[in-house]
Amino acid sequence: MRYRVTITRSALDMLRRISDLRVRQRLRDRISGLAEAPETQGKPLTGELRGYRSLRAVGRRYRIVYRVEREEVVVLVVALGIRREGNRGDIYSLARKLIRLRLLDPPEE
Repeated sequence: MRYRVTITRSALDMLRRISDLRVRQRLRDRISGLAEAPETQGKPLTGELRGYRSLRAVGRRYRIVYRVEREEVVVLVVALGIRREGNRGDIYSLARKLIRLRLLDPPEE
């Protein structure tokens, strides 16, 4: 089954802010690859990000945070960026903030 990949406005803004065109293109390629078997890619997240998955990209430095919506056959990319553990700019911190501010719909349980 092939999924339709959708990128949220916030994730698209994050992608556009990456100045290195090669990195940006490699991220786009990984996002496009989510159309095939997205549930077997990346790892499931926990806590506030439960229901989302994280895929490593570009030398394992960047992360793509996404949710698979089976009923609609859609992969929703909600955030992407660099993993900076312990830093406010960490991609997981940003994704949690987007959820808390209700800028993303939380996944259905």
